[in-house]
Amino acid sequence: MELITSADVAAAEERLAGITVRTPLVPCEWAPGELLVKPENLQPVGAFKIRGAANALARLVPERRRSGVITHSSGNHGQALAYAARAHGVRCVVVVPAGAPRVKVDAMHRFGAETVEVEPARRAETARGLADEQGLTLVPPFDHPDVIAGQGTVGSEIAADRPDIEAVLVPVGGGGLAAGVATAVKARCPGAAVIGVEPELAADAKESLESGRLVTWPPERTGRTVADGVRVGPSELTFAHLRARLDGIVTVTEEEILAAVGALARSARLVAEPSGAVATAAYLAGRTPPGRTVAVISGGNVMPDVLARAVAAEG
Repeated sequence: MELITSADVAAAEERLAGITVRTPLVPCEWAPGELLVKPENLQPVGAFKIRGAANALARLVPERRRSGVITHSSGNHGQALAYAARAHGVRCVVVVPAGAPRVKVDAMHRFGAETVEVEPARRAETARGLADEQGLTLVPPFDHPDVIAGQGTVGSEIAADRPDIEAVLVPVGGGGLAAGVATAVKARCPGAAVIGVEPELAADAKESLESGRLVTWPPERTGRTVADGVRVGPSELTFAHLRARLDGIVTVTEEEILAAVGALARSARLVAEPSGAVATAAYLAGRTPPGRTVAVISGGNVMPDVLARAVAAEG
């Protein structure tokens, strides 16, 4: 299976100039050791997903782009594709799983998306069917080289800003972000460790890497975690990247995830959704290598009640 290259990520950087925010690295002096966070919650859609969606849309031939696009998403990728499609003036349909956070679905509508709600296990199948029926182009949330390359620009920015970095911690759901970041960081900072982070309740990528084959957990199993953005597991394409380029995966508990959401809000003044806080959670729990570390905050589209509960927990 062909993997993306650092050249693909560099090309994506050029396409995304002026579209995405070049997020800073924020030092966390309140945390032990040397922790910096990369706040992708500051992107226009509140998450890193704008990078992959915008890159994939830009790569479509004009005729296919004009016919409209479709995806399946629990929230952040759907918002990102809707935002990018609106900029191009094209139709966007998002198939969302039942139970997706209302704050994310409402944002999709604000960006002009049409949504179709289905049971979680049927969202990819439904999106493929509607794409065929309506002549739409499917832009998957992670299972595409252009999406992975766009997400990789998170890693190229980290490497450019801190070439002396020793470890990069990345949330893992579908694996597109981790695949892209590992590709970019390993090319520019080969001595740095790139570590994926998953909730214990949705650790299918960790099990896959340990067994040497792709293992898929059913939605009723991954749906137990509060980190809704990482309830989906890797594809064959992203798993191939993770096997080749990731240095390992660690897991965090639900309590550790919510504690990290609270700590980021109180001490860093950054709003992170539970999925976005898992990398910081792993660092604060002492599960990652020592040294100068960047934890990627992948998104900040959190339900208000979840944020309030996390902030109050240790406030």
